[in-house]
Amino acid sequence: MWLEREFPAVEFERFADDAVVHCRTERQAQLVLVALSERLASVGLRLHPDKTRIVYCKDRKRRLSYERTSFTFLGYTFRARKAPTRDGKSMFTAFLPAMGTDALKDKGHEVRGWKLHLRTTCDLAELAEWMNPIIRGWMNYFGRFYRTAMFGLLRRINTYLVRWARRKFKRLRAFKRAKRWWSGLLQRVPRLFAHWAWMPEF
Repeated sequence: MWLEREFPAVEFERFADDAVVHCRTERQAQLVLVALSERLASVGLRLHPDKTRIVYCKDRKRRLSYERTSFTFLGYTFRARKAPTRDGKSMFTAFLPAMGTDALKDKGHEVRGWKLHLRTTCDLAELAEWMNPIIRGWMNYFGRFYRTAMFGLLRRINTYLVRWARRKFKRLRAFKRAKRWWSGLLQRVPRLFAHWAWMPEF
């Protein structure tokens, strides 16, 4: 309410104690930053000294140099990225969100913690029933923007599934056989795992 009253032209988003404030110029950003600091101090609070920063949203129109040109908010990292034009014939630079490095590491640790290669008493259908709600949740949240940032994580899940199969079935110990098995599996049940719609390779 204070921001809306004191800076009506400045848009912002807030989730819990994290916020992003959009300013048109660096001068405006500096003014808002000082005012916010004073406002919070008046009620016994303060901005986080390490997390609070002014970021230059660099893209094809904004080409100046600045110390900070990216930020992370709610697991997404916003920065300059290549994007295709509407007709798909060329690329341009835009300031876009994608799944952030910390979120990727966190989910990667979670996948490793599943220890799929040890779950050889389960069959694929059981693994899919357990894994799909989790993976689908990640895809629905982090896949809304620049989904290619997720592909490494999804491919890693497939690698663990192949490791599971090679441990469960002795005939698949040879890599070439495992690869043929995987290709056949994708042909038979292409929708078994939610992420195969985006990343069927391993």
